[in-house]
Amino acid sequence: MIMKLVLLWVLGLWSVSGIDLSRSESFLSYLDEEVTMSPGSTTTLIVPLTLIQGAASKGAVCLDGTLPGYHLHRGFGSGANSWVIHLEGGGWCNTIRSCVFRKTTRRGSSKFMEKSINFTGILSNKAEENPDFYNWNRVRVRYCDGASFAGEGQNEANKLYFRGQRIWLAAMEELMAKGMQNANQAILSGCSAGGLASILHCDEFKNLFPETTKVKCLSDAGLFLDATNVAGGHTLRDMYEGVVTLQGVQKNLPSTCTSQKDPTSCFFPQNLVSNVKTPMFLLNAAYDAWQVDQSLIPSLADPHGLWRACKTDRSHCNSSQIQFFQDFRNQMLDAVKIFSESNQNGLFINSCFAHCQSERKDTWYENDSPRIGNKGIAVSVGDWFFDRTAVKAIDCPYSCDKTCHDVILK
Repeated sequence: MIMKLVLLWVLGLWSVSGIDLSRSESFLSYLDEEVTMSPGSTTTLIVPLTLIQGAASKGAVCLDGTLPGYHLHRGFGSGANSWVIHLEGGGWCNTIRSCVFRKTTRRGSSKFMEKSINFTGILSNKAEENPDFYNWNRVRVRYCDGASFAGEGQNEANKLYFRGQRIWLAAMEELMAKGMQNANQAILSGCSAGGLASILHCDEFKNLFPETTKVKCLSDAGLFLDATNVAGGHTLRDMYEGVVTLQGVQKNLPSTCTSQKDPTSCFFPQNLVSNVKTPMFLLNAAYDAWQVDQSLIPSLADPHGLWRACKTDRSHCNSSQIQFFQDFRNQMLDAVKIFSESNQNGLFINSCFAHCQSERKDTWYENDSPRIGNKGIAVSVGDWFFDRTAVKAIDCPYSCDKTCHDVILK
């Protein structure tokens, strides 16, 4: 059965670069509603927010200068010394204006973060929902910098702090002190902008541990492509250039990339994944819903609404529009070709119009969760992590997959 989610756009503030950042915020915030619940709920695990008290002395602060935070639920039994670190997503900010706006939201200030959130998907503590990781120590690191935990700098005039790299380091230092240093196995995961962050920080994460610790990384919906939009422009490249330049990201990008390419190119995962030494799993929808809406068919690239009907209902797409989506899928497959040749890496690229499939109960491990062949996402990730079998799952092209939980764009 295909679950379809209706997205409600509630904001409409355009940045100078032409990408609608606040709509990106509302899009990702809508998906995050799946994992945020009131403290009174008893249906799922609710985990309180912990602020990193020593972070300010290290300059590791959110965009507005407030303390960063995380949610930790302790492991038990056989998972007591195993850790899942999940980096939260939520778009980026690429201009002073969009970053000033962002610091009035939970994506830029801990003042606006939920005091408790719901742990589902890979963070669930129920064996029937998360069979391989349910009893591990599970952590969700909150995202409040706007550059995938990679910025370094500040803007005094507007009281903006671009300290993503320091937040990453402060969070890891705190978690190591809380027992992660004794881990016998650990996985760094992340969704969307957090999925990009898990790629950027994968080898750093591995280096925290001794060689005897089993360490791998999972990027969910983090394979953002340097693709051409329907008007022939490069919406995401323009936006990333602003992020990298404004937030001082270039100094924290891998030298294996920056020695050969410009800094903006080195913020794109397609130019990073083949050089990551640590075993990594890429989980991505071939027609990623965020990229379709914000990068491929943003409103500014379709001023006459020629794509509107197709974008909201694929049955209204003509053959050339469907081919445009297939070309995007082909670009994604080309981007992971070298990556997939490594025996240590894993892939699950399904032909869905979806975004972030590891955080949600319905897409992670349910009877009707998305599948490639006869295997779902949670089992695929577990098989890969525990070396039960190689996982290089690539779906047939749209519209063959009837197991998708597609997002309906409005």
